[in-house]
Amino acid sequence: MSLGKNKDVVRRVTEEVFNKRNLAALDEFFAPNLVPNNPLPPGMTRDLEGYKQLTTAILTAFPDFRITIKDMVAEGDKVVARAMTQGTQEGDFMGAPATGKHATWTEIFIWRIAGGKVVETWAEVDRLGMMQQLGVVPPSG
Repeated sequence: MSLGKNKDVVRRVTEEVFNKRNLAALDEFFAPNLVPNNPLPPGMTRDLEGYKQLTTAILTAFPDFRITIKDMVAEGDKVVARAMTQGTQEGDFMGAPATGKHATWTEIFIWRIAGGKVVETWAEVDRLGMMQQLGVVPPSG
């Protein structure tokens, strides 16, 4: 698959699954043998089902969740995306009860694409910055 088509998969996943909250599209964009290398909360398995649970938890906790891709680079079968993410915590998230506060944080994703589907994911998420903005973790310094 071309680099442009791989980047298009990442754009479409971001828009359809996360920004439009189309959870049914997870099966369209992710391979059944997906390996999510993202940090997962306890109890979630490292497979497509665990990734679905994580995505559902995020979209439930942050009903206005939105990802904006700022940069994207592709090489071989991998696409790297740097994004700004935001949302208002209206539900429990990673053990923290709803705060009603809005937060904006950065994320960097690496997606490995094969046959037009995501087969592996990695993510670096500024969860500390997010949790500080939500008031769950005190600010440093």
